[in-house]
Amino acid sequence: MKKIKNYTIIISLILSTNINAQSAKIDLYPEGIDCLNALKQKIDYDESGRIFRKVANPQIWYYPSSKSNNVKDKTAVLIIPGGGYEALWIDKEGVDVAKWLNELGISAFVLKHRIPYWEGKDCRSDVALADAQRAMRVIRKNSKKWIINPEKIGVLGFSAGGHLASSLSTHHDQGLKKSNLEIEKFGSRPDFSILIYPVVTMKYPYVHMGSRKSLIGELPSNEMVEYFSNELQVKADTPPAILIHSDDDLGVLVENSVNYYLALRKYKIPAALHVWEDGGHGYGLAKSQGSVKDWPYICENWMIQRKLIN
Repeated sequence: MKKIKNYTIIISLILSTNINAQSAKIDLYPEGIDCLNALKQKIDYDESGRIFRKVANPQIWYYPSSKSNNVKDKTAVLIIPGGGYEALWIDKEGVDVAKWLNELGISAFVLKHRIPYWEGKDCRSDVALADAQRAMRVIRKNSKKWIINPEKIGVLGFSAGGHLASSLSTHHDQGLKKSNLEIEKFGSRPDFSILIYPVVTMKYPYVHMGSRKSLIGELPSNEMVEYFSNELQVKADTPPAILIHSDDDLGVLVENSVNYYLALRKYKIPAALHVWEDGGHGYGLAKSQGSVKDWPYICENWMIQRKLIN
């Protein structure tokens, strides 16, 4: 990737046929990416139009809400699609969710991050979290320009994207003040998190083995397992969260959400947990999937209660 001396965000504006406002694709690393390895031989490709399996150029796709122009009230959400750290369901758990958030007056950013499964082992466990942290920094740095309250920037993740969202919630900083890059001086902590049927742990017996293998390999060290078991990484500064899960989820067991919720309670961090009897896994907005279809409405009310939206 060509190096760029000045940190100028490269934005290619595209007219969206689905959303009234303009959307934008924003490169996360205009200065170049340190951890390349096998990425040098890769290009992005889009399977069946909307499932990404190889990502060489991490981006956020920006979907601004035109509902409110008051920076004091405008909330933003970074959306992280799932896919077992092997793919990204960019529409079902990304763009479609951005449209829903726009209707609530929330500006949305869909994260197209590097996918650990396709990385060399030296980079595998680092790239997705690094991309999520950089995305938060980019949003916060440009909050005034994008009419966003820098203290109302949350993260929403599905499945393995929920693991990345909970990783971002437990592995963040207030900015790397000694960095030579201005962008790294902005904080990466989300102000709240929305976790939908999330992978949370890397430990037996509740781990989702596909996500674990893709992220940290077949024989990870105990230290690596502990580090990415986010129920063990909750601290006093972990942001408030709402968790959505189904009891009959056989792909990602409900204990992932339950144990994260209990960890938040231990630190007296505001949290909500909603478990449905059925619904399974991978339902996205669940517009026609039994009682679990109410989760967006419940999430909206939670955001109202937390004064994130009016």
